[in-house]
Amino acid sequence: MRLYGLKNCDTCRKAAKALDGAVLVDIRADPMDPGLRAAAYAQFGAALVNTRSTTWRGLDEVERARPALELLAEHPALMKRPLIVDDQGAMHLGWGKDVQAALLGK
Repeated sequence: MRLYGLKNCDTCRKAAKALDGAVLVDIRADPMDPGLRAAAYAQFGAALVNTRSTTWRGLDEVERARPALELLAEHPALMKRPLIVDDQGAMHLGWGKDVQAALLGK
């Protein structure tokens, strides 16, 4: 299982700790494969972009109007975190109770 996020993100660290054997991939240090990013966007749509982040608030209107995949490639911290890809290839976004239930059976 792989978690795509940021090593300094509390939510990503909580998810990695709870998911035994999961590997946390820091998307700033190791950029996400464009194919995976596109697949995640196809599944989650606009929810993949965290519009509540400080990175988003720092963008001007022209930047915000750019296509989401371009923004995510240029500003990895804009992605809602973590993006979890399980061993079967299923994707989960965030670390809410729904994702925890799906992955931990709680």
